[in-house]
Amino acid sequence: MESRRRDMELLSNSMAAYAHIRANPESFGLYFVLGVCFGLVLTLCLLVLRLSCQPPMRTPPHPRDLSEDEEDEDEDEEEEDTVDRAASESLLPVTEIPLESHGPGDGALAVNVFASAEELERAQRLEER
Repeated sequence: MESRRRDMELLSNSMAAYAHIRANPESFGLYFVLGVCFGLVLTLCLLVLRLSCQPPMRTPPHPRDLSEDEEDEDEDEEEEDTVDRAASESLLPVTEIPLESHGPGDGALAVNVFASAEELERAQRLEER
């Protein structure tokens, strides 16, 4: 019998809340917006706290320089090996940063930020091909 009483109490409270909302829609809207804003501010604070408490990320060690082994090969085989090696290796992500001060029609290029000089050389060789 206790559970039935709780169910009736929950139904009664729900109906009272609905009646209050119908009578005062402005206050309901205000409380709703305040709740959403509070949730967003709390999420932002927790995100900033999490980012500020993380230890700095370590950069992975660079792979050994493979250009010394390639000096004996001719230019065509070197380019093919470089392309094959670039496809097989897991490269660090490349970030493209658009220049905001220039408009799209004035010939401004995106700035590529590479993790190492080797990746920059590979990209330049591929671009020349």
